[in-house]
Amino acid sequence: MMNETALKVEAIDLLIKNFGVLNTERFITSIKSNNFDYTEWQKNLWKDKTIDEIHTLATEFENRKNKK
Repeated sequence: MMNETALKVEAIDLLIKNFGVLNTERFITSIKSNNFDYTEWQKNLWKDKTIDEIHTLATEFENRKNKK
């Protein structure tokens, strides 16, 4: 398990890699300024997916991550 600092660094690196610096900044700003409720967001994030679909997505993500 990584420490909190390493987790933040890796998360920012992934955001920048996938969205670029500007969109990463916009994303972080929107979360900080709009009273972002992570719990409510998670409730709706996967509402249209079955547990099997979520498992498949997680497995595919892990496989892509391990190929790097």
